[in-house]
Amino acid sequence: MIDLKKKCWREKITAEVTVAHLQQFAKEVGIQLSAADAAVFLNEKGRAQAVWTYMMQAGEEFLKANLAGRTGIHNGNRSVATATPTPIHSKRDDAARGASITYQ
Repeated sequence: MIDLKKKCWREKITAEVTVAHLQQFAKEVGIQLSAADAAVFLNEKGRAQAVWTYMMQAGEEFLKANLAGRTGIHNGNRSVATATPTPIHSKRDDAARGASITYQ
């Protein structure tokens, strides 16, 4: 039986990249960004939409890889399945492979 009070139980997953995350990423690559500059960077040239699309595609691939390793979806065992991470690829690779879902 599923314990809905457990913190690990989810009906949906929300992932976000905040301005603070972007500032940390910039710092890690040797760039200083103010919060205002980070917000501008994130929102210009469709970057925020591109990041969201990439996260959705990566999530889809991760979940499919985990599902492929299970014998049944309702097997009663709620242990976390593991998958080998797929390497980061370019949009050109996605177009060549054909994504099963288009995220907009």
